[in-house]
Amino acid sequence: MNDDPRCCGTGTCIIDPEGRCWCGQQWDGEKMCHPAPSSPAAPGTPESGAADE
Repeated sequence: MNDDPRCCGTGTCIIDPEGRCWCGQQWDGEKMCHPAPSSPAAPGTPESGAADE
């Protein structure tokens, strides 16, 4: 096992080229952290495609 500086300290990190670990954390450029959840647009917002009346 190599000494990847991105490892969270458990010694079990398996990090892909994009910085994602098997445990769900991701390298943010400074540390490993859980990425913010991506949520779909709320109904009625322009991103959802609903027309405002």
